Amino acid sequence: MSKMGPAVSQLSNYSIRDEIREFWSDRAATFDQSVGHEIFSEAERRGWHRLIGKHLGEGGKRPLLDLACGTAVISHLMNDMGFAVTGLDWSDAMLEQARAKAAARGTDIRFIARDAENTGEPDASYDAITNRHLVWTLVDVPAAFAEWHRVLKPGGKLLIVDGNMARTSWVARLHGALDKALGRPPAKGHMAPELVERHKRIREQVYFNDGMPAEAVVALLEQAGFVDIVVDRNLLDIHLAQASKMTFWRAAERLASDRFAICATKPKGILPGR
Repeated sequence: MSKMGPAVSQLSNYSIRDEIREFWSDRAATFDQSVGHEIFSEAERRGWHRLIGKHLGEGGKRPLLDLACGTAVISHLMNDMGFAVTGLDWSDAMLEQARAKAAARGTDIRFIARDAENTGEPDASYDAITNRHLVWTLVDVPAAFAEWHRVLKPGGKLLIVDGNMARTSWVARLHGALDKALGRPPAKGHMAPELVERHKRIREQVYFNDGMPAEAVVALLEQAGFVDIVVDRNLLDIHLAQASKMTFWRAAERLASDRFAICATKPKGILPGR
């Protein structure tokens, strides 16, 4: 398969799930070069540790599943906090980067090649589940949330970090208007044009194809049986640290974007597999 992915006319035997897996595999080699993917300052690391501690507490060697772990950025943050981490991803290219990073850092993170919507892990086997920028890529969000509920222990917590990426911020609108008024071409993004086109095709076919407000995520978590759901938009320390490594307009757009963390709990007393 070429780096540009299959032509639309060739997609009859090629599902959107295949497209998603290959898209992220093609991005694996350069994934850690982007601000907002890898961590480039101790200020950002402290912000992540604060967020994790606020919602999940100290790890205490409790088992934690990091879904769509990619190159293991979040997995290592969870390892810092003392969790016994399993990183799950279905891109072999991402897992190759993750394993190399873990070996270089001397961490004992376990990695498995699985689908985040169908983990294959035992019932009630984790005290916590985390993921970052995963939910918007899912084809069947209700099924995924039911699966995550299944593999959590009673009283276990799910921490989602994501955002309504389809929402155009006032900063992005202003930037576009200024470029148009000054006759400037739109600013180039961090992806090559062929990847931008593939990204667009993926977004059109995922569950949240027209936007992902936090309230919609909460409603589906409730349907899956989660309780005590908290939407946390206090991510300013993380975003300020990221913005300090970005160009002016990218930094402004990051600070104006609709990003959030959502923490939800599996009720105690729930039987395994329910």
